[in-house]
Amino acid sequence: MRTVVLLIISNVFMTFAWYAHLKNLRTRHWLIAVAVSWGIAFFEYLIQVPANRMGYGRFSLAQLKILQEVITLAVFVPFAVLYMGTSLNWNYLWAGFCLAGAVFFIFR
Repeated sequence: MRTVVLLIISNVFMTFAWYAHLKNLRTRHWLIAVAVSWGIAFFEYLIQVPANRMGYGRFSLAQLKILQEVITLAVFVPFAVLYMGTSLNWNYLWAGFCLAGAVFFIFR
């Protein structure tokens, strides 16, 4: 359970590192966005690396990766809708179904 919680927290950081600059630093030079994103990503790695190290052995490498992808979508959808102001659409649901299939096959 610690692995999952830490991966969720790290993914929140990484989602902001990858995408928040599109809203907040749009008018700044792209190198500023890179520096800010790297700063955020540093904290993501401080959480993500221990999470994967704790989880490896309990989960296979493939299971860790699929778990990360499910968490990525679960974090990204609220981020996109609530923070970035995009509209919720059916594609998120279909992507979720595809990931549910991946979870089924990798964890069976």
